[in-house]
Amino acid sequence: MKQKKILANNKKARHDYFIEEVYEAGMVLTGTEIKSMRQGRLNLKESYAKIEGNELIIYGMHISPYEQGNRFNVDPLRPRKLLLHKQEIRKLIGYTTQKGLTLVPLNVYLNEKGLAKIEIAVARGKKNYDKREDIAKRDADRRIQQEMKHAAKNY
Repeated sequence: MKQKKILANNKKARHDYFIEEVYEAGMVLTGTEIKSMRQGRLNLKESYAKIEGNELIIYGMHISPYEQGNRFNVDPLRPRKLLLHKQEIRKLIGYTTQKGLTLVPLNVYLNEKGLAKIEIAVARGKKNYDKREDIAKRDADRRIQQEMKHAAKNY
């Protein structure tokens, strides 16, 4: 059985935001876009999602043009529609009307059937002191792991 193949990760999202809830959404793509994505040529760094009307749209996701795509290639930064159930979109509208919550893409992957999916997170922005706290905790955990490994070797 095929595993899901991660095409792009948004590492900065987990650093800059507290993740409240995660949703899996499909994407409306052209043929050359999916071919380019399968080669791993996409970037989520500056991307974000917004609800317009009753549709979820992702902005700033860069999919490089496909080399053999010639005239079928589209704008690499064009807004793309995301596919979610109506009740999920209603729930997201409720979240985003609350102060401080935003929709951030976490990663893009191909599922078992070979379809491109994106994980969208309802997120709350971190303050600088929260980020420093996370870094300090990660360093402490790393030091503990190294000490335990070192202690196990000497035992």
